[in-house]
Amino acid sequence: MAGTVKTLIKSVREYKKPSIITPLFMTLEAFCECFIPFVMAKMIGAIDPQASGFVGSDAIMSQILKYGAILLGLAIVSMTSGALAGKYAATASCGFAKNLRHDMFYRVQRFSFSNVDKFSSSSLVTRMTTDVANVRMAYQMCLRIAIRVPLQFIFAIIMSFSINPRLAWIFLAIVPVLALIIILLMRFVMPFFRRIFKKYDALNNSVQENVGGIRVVKSFVREEYETEKFNKSADEVRKDFTKAERILAITSPMMTFFINFASILISVFAVFAIIDKTHWASFAGFEKGQFSALITYGIQMLSALMMFSMIFVMITMSLESARRISEVLNEQSDIVSPKSGKTTVENGEIRFEDVSFKYSKTAEQYALSDINLTINSGETVGILGGTGSSKTTLIQLIPRLYDTTEGSVYVGGVNVKDYDLDALRKDVSVVLQKNVLFSGTIKDNLRWGDENATDEDIIRVCKLAQADEFVRSFPDGYDTFIEQGGTNVSGGQKQRLCIARALLRKPKILILDDSTSAVDTKTDALIRHAFKEEIPDTTKIIIAQRVSSVEHADKILILDGGKIIACGKHETLLKTSAVYREIYDTQTKGKEKEEGGEA
Repeated sequence: MAGTVKTLIKSVREYKKPSIITPLFMTLEAFCECFIPFVMAKMIGAIDPQASGFVGSDAIMSQILKYGAILLGLAIVSMTSGALAGKYAATASCGFAKNLRHDMFYRVQRFSFSNVDKFSSSSLVTRMTTDVANVRMAYQMCLRIAIRVPLQFIFAIIMSFSINPRLAWIFLAIVPVLALIIILLMRFVMPFFRRIFKKYDALNNSVQENVGGIRVVKSFVREEYETEKFNKSADEVRKDFTKAERILAITSPMMTFFINFASILISVFAVFAIIDKTHWASFAGFEKGQFSALITYGIQMLSALMMFSMIFVMITMSLESARRISEVLNEQSDIVSPKSGKTTVENGEIRFEDVSFKYSKTAEQYALSDINLTINSGETVGILGGTGSSKTTLIQLIPRLYDTTEGSVYVGGVNVKDYDLDALRKDVSVVLQKNVLFSGTIKDNLRWGDENATDEDIIRVCKLAQADEFVRSFPDGYDTFIEQGGTNVSGGQKQRLCIARALLRKPKILILDDSTSAVDTKTDALIRHAFKEEIPDTTKIIIAQRVSSVEHADKILILDGGKIIACGKHETLLKTSAVYREIYDTQTKGKEKEEGGEA
């Protein structure tokens, strides 16, 4: 717990000042509120002729005005302090939450793929929203109520003991009982909240999947199934929350019972002490004003405990949220730039030396095994293989999205681990299997490749990617707004825009991970021809399912089971590789049948 608090408190930063000022104002407010009953007791004693000795309305009015002015002053100071404390607490807690979200987002941006694999996207969303909101509320309550409660409790004890120590012990004796009850409740409730937040992740994941795949859901008429799945996740959250809230609901009536019980005891003793001073000699001097003040202090003491129970509920919920936030903030990326890393990639030469890779240290099988491969700068290399043959895994080692488990990868003659990460990834452009466009204009999306690119640069790469024609067909051309996820363009259009974006970086190495699967064979051929003519010095790696996409490559790799089982030119592989020949024959015969059918 201490480690979690230490991690989170670093995010306070520029909000330290309001975080310090708030408790100071709360201290002043608590002092004023606890001093008011003491002054009232004095006033009651002063206007009681039997106790004070004052006789006459003028003398009594003088005492009322004197103590009334003091009470008014204390009330004004208390109100002002409370208002200022609320203002600074809101500033500190909202600023703290802003910094937490910033720090988490910053940390996630620097995660390697293996770090991201540890957290689901829905879990990260929950941590940055629901969990941060819980921690913000808890922080604000800690600055205000958690500071005020112990101060109010301590001040009330001191003042009540100064009035009558014997009666004050009645209140003090109840405190350990209530503290024990709160501790036991915390032990019962915490497991429920741990489960709740895991189920929150599942709930958010269900929403994310449904919204992201809403077209598929509607296409297969699965709305009722998805609704049922969501309702099930929501109901599981409800059940655990209900169980937790039932336990916590015991707190308030229990606190109220003990407050009333203590007040009754004090009232009984105080009334006997005031009425029958002969048999209650030990309470000599105990007056009506002191009785009133003592009751007030008793209520303040036990009310402080009731407020603590409210804090306990909020903190109990936020403890699990704080732990989950801390997990993200403490997660260290296992891929970092070396100090004084090389910032220039000389050329597009790639070399794999005895490379093996598995996704986790505990994995039993390697995703890649014994990879030895040399790709000369400017070459075009095709990669073919069945699903699960680790084609994507192989190319992800080049820009160091993952680190090798064994062996080394070299780019431009330098081990990728010796490069500055930003420099390496700027010169190794990867168009991933899943094409992602962001909300904004087409120009905005393309300038992810180069934020300083001119309109001429954008048009040039779009022509290379065969995207210029369809972009100009839009009413707004390159200023056409792309909706979130690129839902208002087709799959083939999205792929071509992503290729153009990668080309805009002018990389030394361009990797297309099955990035032309949604375009027709003619467009695919035009893209490959443009690459050959316009960027001959760029090393091009093309992962494809179609032989036609790679048959003109300088070399073709065949992967199976994470190993390179064949490597060579198209003509050579037709003669030497049974696997390649089978793929080629299957696709060629399929094409011939299609053409025959069309004829």
